[in-house]
Amino acid sequence: MTRGKLLAVSDLHVAYAENRTIADSLRPTTDEDWLIVAGDVGEKFDDVAGTLRLLAGRFAKVIWTPGNHELWTHPQDPCPLRGEARYLELVELCRGLGVATPEDPYPLWQGAEGPVAVAPLFTLYDYSFRAPGATTTEQSLRIAHDAGIVCSDEYFLHPDPYPGRAAWCRQRIEASERRLSALDPSLRTVLVNHWPLVRQPTRVLRYPEFAQWCGTELTADWHIRFRAASVVYGHLHIPRVTHYDGVRFEEVSVGYPREWRARPPRVPLREVVFSPVAGGVR
Repeated sequence: MTRGKLLAVSDLHVAYAENRTIADSLRPTTDEDWLIVAGDVGEKFDDVAGTLRLLAGRFAKVIWTPGNHELWTHPQDPCPLRGEARYLELVELCRGLGVATPEDPYPLWQGAEGPVAVAPLFTLYDYSFRAPGATTTEQSLRIAHDAGIVCSDEYFLHPDPYPGRAAWCRQRIEASERRLSALDPSLRTVLVNHWPLVRQPTRVLRYPEFAQWCGTELTADWHIRFRAASVVYGHLHIPRVTHYDGVRFEEVSVGYPREWRARPPRVPLREVVFSPVAGGVR
């Protein structure tokens, strides 16, 4: 059994000076602590590299999965890579730092009840969390645009070489399912994804039209199918704990300064707590 803690954070958004201070303050509680970073470290390649390098030098193991912001090709970023090429360059960066990615073997966390596979996932989204009243993707996007709700991904997150983000999402879903299905069926998992694996957490969004940029219906049963002891995600900037089908879902985002300043102070790092049973119905 590992004597350290399995900790998690997401949405550090280090382009903001206040958030960079938070990232600089993240430290382990023991020499054996692991850290999950569930996406949106920053937009610029060098910012992501510097932050992950800092954290990899402090924690016994760092596990990263991309958010939408790492995949942006920002006009002020010296790194011009787009789409899948940008993602794979980030994977190579992480490998050079010893950081686990969705393309690497899933690390085994030795918990009190035995080993658990910590599975970083990269699934993207396919607009299937449609806006209220929409029956097609086209309708959903039109409703959002008419309401003035448009995710910046539409301008900065390029799906190259895929024809669209939904097609890239389908490729990622197929690849992730193959890897998860190949795991020992007796092994429980911690599923880590930037976007929530189920739609329910998006029901509390202030602007429901934004949900279509927040995940895919294709992962709705993964916490059951793949024996999740816990699910870790970010993206929504609504840190909280919920339970679905008896599985603990933990949103671990820091968010933008304008958001977290208004909240009661909390420790940015969240310890991952395992559900007592995997995939059971309460």
